[in-house]
Amino acid sequence: MTVPAATNPTAADRRRWARHLVEERAEGTVYQKLASRKTGEEREILQSLADAERRHEQHWLDLLGGEPERLPKAGIRSRLLAWMAGRFGSIFVLVLAQSAEARSPYDTEQYATPAMRADEKIHHEVVRGLAARGRRRLSGSFRAAVFGANDGLVSNLALVLGIGATGVSSSLVLFSGIAGLLAGALSMGAGEFVSVRSQRELLASTEANDDAAHSAGDLDIDVNELALVYRARGIGESEALERSRRIITAAQEGVRRAATAPVRTGAAGSDHDIIGSDWTAAISSFFLFASGAIIPVLPWIFGLQGVTAIVVALVLVGISLLATGAMVGILSGGPPLRRALRQLAIGFGAAAITYVLGLVFGVGAV
Repeated sequence: MTVPAATNPTAADRRRWARHLVEERAEGTVYQKLASRKTGEEREILQSLADAERRHEQHWLDLLGGEPERLPKAGIRSRLLAWMAGRFGSIFVLVLAQSAEARSPYDTEQYATPAMRADEKIHHEVVRGLAARGRRRLSGSFRAAVFGANDGLVSNLALVLGIGATGVSSSLVLFSGIAGLLAGALSMGAGEFVSVRSQRELLASTEANDDAAHSAGDLDIDVNELALVYRARGIGESEALERSRRIITAAQEGVRRAATAPVRTGAAGSDHDIIGSDWTAAISSFFLFASGAIIPVLPWIFGLQGVTAIVVALVLVGISLLATGAMVGILSGGPPLRRALRQLAIGFGAAAITYVLGLVFGVGAV
């Protein structure tokens, strides 16, 4: 299949080629910026994608007969990706680029070459693979961040709603919110510290100890006792003694080899590295929870009272839940709006249940 000759192109053709040109140029810039922030294999892959986009760019330049005097602006998505690529982590950019690569305009473009159409499909798979790498690296820390912030949002929202709805003074609501923030953040931090420290201590207790290996080869073992085992099985005395000597000699020789062999600590060390630092986990959990828990308290911090403060708190927490839900959707490759609404429903639902339970058990009468 060949590309039709670009003889007597129409004005619409030239406008379309110019549009393809600026989009390829923008995509190449995205991959070039991402490559500059990477090393090793990922850098090479991203650089190859940028080179491919430049080849596509040259194709449209050739059809246009060189650089046009005026070019349209790249689309909002392409400009946003280029801006993000120079300022944020690559995972968000790659996830958005994956969606962009999935919608290739060349499937219906008669002046695009078959190789260009194939390139776009390959690019989608390459970007999806790079995004998957980023998701795997980010999944643990991101899960902890979302969990910590959401826990702070929902738990403290329920607390201030329960206190604020009773009509008590705004100073009491503020005090309750700050107390809930500190109590929850300290609890999260302490829990993470104990959890990580316990895992590290468990690993340390299961690491190999060389004391037995160095001393077992020198044990004084009575071969006659082992020979008794074989004699009890019906083996003659001389044969039982010979067999027991061979077994004990081989066992002691094996122990001596093990004692002189180099000790491998890589596996244990890597386990400790994966678990991380107990203090780092505790401090990060404290601040992640606090970052979410402070939001429902902000209206009272700035002097709002009564229903106004409650409504503002609901709006602020709602926006935060929508934002974290949409971010989860973007990173998971799912629909951001659906994930955002799900996060909002779960958060408000949990807060509402807690508030109702508080009223039922008389907490609201404080």
